[in-house]
Amino acid sequence: MLTKDLLRVSRAGGGYHPQFAGREHRPLAARVIGTYQGHVGESRAALEAALTDLEREADDFKLARGLAALLEREATFETDAEIEPERARRAAFEAAEAISVVTEDERTKALIRASESLGMSADALETALYADLEERQLLTAIEPRWDPDGLVAQYNLSLAQTALFDATEVRVRSSDPKALISAIKRLRLMYEIRRLEGESAAGVDGPSEREVTVTGPTHLFRATRRYGTRFARLLRTVASAESWHLEATIDDRGTDRTLELSDENPIRVPDAEPVAGVSFDSGVEADFAGRFASLDLDWDLVREPEPLATGTRVMIPDFAFDYEHGDFRVYFEIMGFWTPEYVEKKLAQLADLEDVDMLVAVDESLGVGEEIAARDHRAIPYSGTVRVKDVADVLREYERQLVAESAARIPEELRPDEDAITLESLAERYGASADALADKSFPDHERVGRTLIRPAVLEELGDEIEAGMALADAETAFEEHGIADSSAVLSRLGYRVEWDGLAGGTVAQR
Repeated sequence: MLTKDLLRVSRAGGGYHPQFAGREHRPLAARVIGTYQGHVGESRAALEAALTDLEREADDFKLARGLAALLEREATFETDAEIEPERARRAAFEAAEAISVVTEDERTKALIRASESLGMSADALETALYADLEERQLLTAIEPRWDPDGLVAQYNLSLAQTALFDATEVRVRSSDPKALISAIKRLRLMYEIRRLEGESAAGVDGPSEREVTVTGPTHLFRATRRYGTRFARLLRTVASAESWHLEATIDDRGTDRTLELSDENPIRVPDAEPVAGVSFDSGVEADFAGRFASLDLDWDLVREPEPLATGTRVMIPDFAFDYEHGDFRVYFEIMGFWTPEYVEKKLAQLADLEDVDMLVAVDESLGVGEEIAARDHRAIPYSGTVRVKDVADVLREYERQLVAESAARIPEELRPDEDAITLESLAERYGASADALADKSFPDHERVGRTLIRPAVLEELGDEIEAGMALADAETAFEEHGIADSSAVLSRLGYRVEWDGLAGGTVAQR
C-alpha cells in the first residue's frame, strides 16, 4: 500500500476512480530506479534532493513520489562512522565542558582532545558526531524486485489497495471463489455470500454464480488500521484470478462513493502469493484449532469446508469435523461479538440451512444461544476461548450414534481369514471404528489386547517364547505372524519384560 497522501483518485461523476499508471509512465519508473541505483554510497539527503528534482520534472509529482516510496522499501541505509555516534557525542561534550567552549577555536580544541582520547582523527570524530541522523545515513544497497514494467504494476496494485482502505463494503465476483473465500477467512474479514438471481443452488462453485460481500473496517463500531490493512490486502487474491469484478463503497471523508475495479484494469500481482504469510490470527479460531489438533480424537478438523446453500445466499462455516470411520461431517461455526447486523445475518443463514449437522460456538455476550438451538443446531456458549472439551463432548455424542449404527450393520459373528489381525484393521473393512466390534464374537480367534489371534498361533508362539530371551527376539517372532502388540501377547503367554535401562529388555516369567 501507499500512504494516504500519495493516493491519486478522480471523483468525476461522483465516483472514485484510481489514476493508474500506464505504459507511458515506464520511462519515469526507469528514472526512479536509476536514481536510487546511481546514489548507492551517497547520503539520503543527496538521494532525496535528486528525487525532488525528478518530481519537479514529472507531469505528476504524486506518481513520481509513489514510485519512489515503493523503492524506498527495497533500499538499505546505514550509518557510516568509525565509532558509534552516541559515543562520539559523549566524548566531545565531555571535552567541551572541560574547557568551557564558547568560540570556534575552543570547539576545535575540544574535538582534538576528544579525538585523542578515542584514538582517532578530529575529522573522523566530527563526521561521526551526527552520522546517525536520517539525512546523513548512506544508501548502501538497492535491490529492487521489479524492472520498470514491474514497478508500474506494483504501483497500480498499491494504489488500488490504498483506495480500498476506506471501503465500508466490497462486492466481489471471481473465477476463483475458493481462493477468494480462503483469503477472506485467513484475513479474518467479515463476509457473506449471495447466489445471484436466476442461478440454482448447484452452481455455488461456479465462476460467476455467486457474489461475496465483505464488510470493511468503518462498518464496525470504530475503524481500525489493522483491519483496514487486511481489507486492502485482499485485493492481491482478487487480482490473481483470471477474471474478476469488484465494486466497493468508499467512505470519502463522510461521502459515500463507488469504486469499480475488474480484470480489465491494469492491476496484477507482480511478485507474491495473494495472502502470503497470513494464517490464523491470535483470535478464538486460531486458539481452538491449535488446541483441537493436540487431541487424539476420531475426527479430522477441516478448515474452510465447502459452501452451504442458505436460501438465496451461501454460507461457509469456519470449520468442519470429518469422522475418520465413515462419511459423516459436522460443521462448526464460531460466532464472536461483531455488529448486531452481522449477528442477524448469521442467524438468518443458520435458519435456512437444511440437512446438515451444525455446531455453533456462541459468545455469551451475544445472548442468542436459545435462538440457535431453536433452529435445530447445537449451541455451545463460550467466553474468551472455546472450550475444546465442550466441542469434544458433542462430537462423542455423534460418535456413539455412529458406532451404534455401524455395529447394527456388522454381522454378530466375524471370521477373518488372517491368523492375526487388529480390531482397527477389521473394523476398517466395514467402514467403522473398532468400538463397533465391542459386542461381536470371533469363533476362530482369541482377542488379545487389540489383536485377534488364532489359538494355534498362540500355541506356536508359546513354544517359541521362553524366559531369558531378549525382548527384541520375541518381537521378531511376533512380527512374523503379523502381531505388533508384543506386551499384550507376552502377558497372555504368561511372561513380562524386565527392562535394562535404555538397552532393551529380557523376557521373564510373570
